[in-house]
Amino acid sequence: MTSDIADLLPCPEPVRFLAPDGTRVELSEQAAARGYAFPEPEELLAVWRAMVLGRRFDAQSTALTKQGRLAVYPSSRGQDACQVAPILALEEQDWVFPTYRDSMALVTRGIDPVGVLTLLRGDWHCGYDPQATRTAPQCTPLATQAVHAAGSAHALDRRGADAVALCLIGDGATSEGDFHEGLNFAAVFNTPTVYLVQNNKYAISVPLAKQTKAPTLAYKGIGYGVRSEQVDGNDPAAVLAVMQAACRHAREGKGPVLVEAHTYRMEAHTNADDATRYRTPDEVDEWTGQDPIVRLQTWLVAEGHLDEEQIEQVRAEAEEQAADLRDRMNLEPVVEPLSLFEHVYAEPTPQLLEQRAMVQTELAGQAASADSPGQDAMEESTR
Repeated sequence: MTSDIADLLPCPEPVRFLAPDGTRVELSEQAAARGYAFPEPEELLAVWRAMVLGRRFDAQSTALTKQGRLAVYPSSRGQDACQVAPILALEEQDWVFPTYRDSMALVTRGIDPVGVLTLLRGDWHCGYDPQATRTAPQCTPLATQAVHAAGSAHALDRRGADAVALCLIGDGATSEGDFHEGLNFAAVFNTPTVYLVQNNKYAISVPLAKQTKAPTLAYKGIGYGVRSEQVDGNDPAAVLAVMQAACRHAREGKGPVLVEAHTYRMEAHTNADDATRYRTPDEVDEWTGQDPIVRLQTWLVAEGHLDEEQIEQVRAEAEEQAADLRDRMNLEPVVEPLSLFEHVYAEPTPQLLEQRAMVQTELAGQAASADSPGQDAMEESTR
């Protein structure tokens, strides 16, 4: 029994391959015992490229809120490694269950950026096809996707799909009941679910110390019998290695895994939040020195895997994609009013059908008026 418990426990310190200055550090004894392998240079180049593209997307999305093109946008700048590396650790048949802060992850997944931002623009649809992309709609209620991920993973397993369900959540979500229900279900039914907690230190304005007395959030998996781990969330090499191991563990039928990534939200909670009211400039400066893109780029350049010409090429690509996103988001969306009644129920209720008919009649009246402006003027003059 003792050895079983030891298998569940996270490493005493977060797994780390690269120091903040981009130099290699030796794995801890516990991390080495778990067999975490430093990723191949090609894999890290892919992570670096996706982070550069993702951060430019993130900056452009933030700018779109100031131009009134987005209702709200929760930035993930600083959490780039946690957004990119877990997605690149997946296989095509795997599923993703994201939260509202995971837009960069969805772009890395290959979803059209305009589709990713459609929900945040104010449309009631999520903007992309969840079945085709194997990506659930971005979840705004905290932790509800933890239950969806566990149930979906169970269904995938029963169908013999050889697929993993990745659930992305924040530290605030671990204080919600759905998080615990999801973990318990996943453990009891031994589902292939991987939970990644992006611990960015604040649940909106509430610091972690006021949310939990647990030594780390990774320990929350132990009580449910879920293998747990913690990783330096600003070390892209470590995040990729730990997430690859977690997905492999789940895919081999060994049960769910909970990973806590220690990272930091560089921007405010959303564009509607003033982060200066609850954190200091010194704290932000300290984390600025741990930038995941700079950390990995420094190592890649030092080892001869990346040069200035390649860096400029990817930056130019990022600018092109941002310009394309800006141009398409500046177009007024075409809205079909009757779509409001679609997908509410599998079998529409009589009340819903009645409401749909009322809207349809009103739309037909407006169309007739537009076709006969002279008649309208005549009717108006006789009133």
